[in-house]
Amino acid sequence: MIIKPRVRGFMCVTTHPVGCAANVKQQIDYVKRRGPVANGPKRVLVIGASTGYGLASRITAAFGCGAGTLGVFFEREGAEDKPGSAGWYNSAAFHQFAKTEGLYAKSINGDAFSDAIKQKTIETIKADLGQVDLVVYSLASPRRQHPKTGVVYNSTLKPIGQDVVQRGIDTDKEVIKEVKLAAATQEEIDNTVAVMGGEDWQMWIDALDAAGVLAEGAKTTAFTYVGEKITWDIYWHGTIGAAKKDLDKRVVDIRKKLAARGGDARVSVLKAVVTQASSAIPIMPLYLSLLFKVMKADGSHEGCIEQVDGLFRDSLYNAAPKFDPEGRLRADGLEMRPEIQEQVAALWPQVTSDNIDALTDFKGYKQEFLRLFGFEIDGVDYDADVDPVVPIDGLVE
Repeated sequence: MIIKPRVRGFMCVTTHPVGCAANVKQQIDYVKRRGPVANGPKRVLVIGASTGYGLASRITAAFGCGAGTLGVFFEREGAEDKPGSAGWYNSAAFHQFAKTEGLYAKSINGDAFSDAIKQKTIETIKADLGQVDLVVYSLASPRRQHPKTGVVYNSTLKPIGQDVVQRGIDTDKEVIKEVKLAAATQEEIDNTVAVMGGEDWQMWIDALDAAGVLAEGAKTTAFTYVGEKITWDIYWHGTIGAAKKDLDKRVVDIRKKLAARGGDARVSVLKAVVTQASSAIPIMPLYLSLLFKVMKADGSHEGCIEQVDGLFRDSLYNAAPKFDPEGRLRADGLEMRPEIQEQVAALWPQVTSDNIDALTDFKGYKQEFLRLFGFEIDGVDYDADVDPVVPIDGLVE
């Protein structure tokens, strides 16, 4: 079939398998150009491995460190009359590129919150890798069924303590609008923490540890975003922020567990980028469009792969990692520079529906958004027939 982008709100409901493969190849090429990561891990588990920062972590581990990787994700396979999810095609491409270079790669498709998927992962590690040196936790989901109680929790994107009126871009109509967001109830806060907080990360590490599949000196990291004042009302001071602060609490016990065998656990702070998750946050398309404008002019713009590759080289596997006072690893330094934030803040109130293209890089934002789904990739013929059925070579059944 010939596949074109069809966008509805913060989702593109079509995906392009050839475009996704080309996007993965570009990220691999970036990491390879940077050369090997000194003292990098050799056996890596990535939980949430198919898109965004999780995919970038898997690529960096494999093609920067020469690691065998096991990825866990929940994606949809393509059918003859309907494309699969972008994460499915990303993973299929990753497997092919890894195979070409003789790198171990297997993947497990299913609900990473469940005990069954944790057990399948442990069995695969025991059979193939023995143990893992690094566990990257990069899940992004709107809902979670608790594996012990069966209770289903749904996350929300709301401020805490007060109603908030936020500026944003209506990405369908390409106009500036104001959105009123009602303050979250305590139940909504608790539910968001249950979905996006650190409990599942801790459950994974506890299960892996109990099974004896964490190597001596093993490390783990989970990703967070802190941002600055412009985004705090809906992010760091909102329900998502409450969940991210739960990571900061949980990592303390995880670190103690791994330290007993010479390992470490850290929350890693990454910069704002276009991902399927960030696109759903009302304020982020406008913030990102302004950030892209300022950072591209400054020559410091980065995407997922640049951020994660830098995290591995500068902090995770560096003798002098970049810590903040809370003990987090920081890779967001370029975004957080005062001169960058001041420029974004100055432009923020000036943007109108008439000057979006002049004052922001909304065009660049849209391009990055479509790239998530395999579109807007240089060198791909989007008028050519493509087969939406693409198997993943190395899927654990």
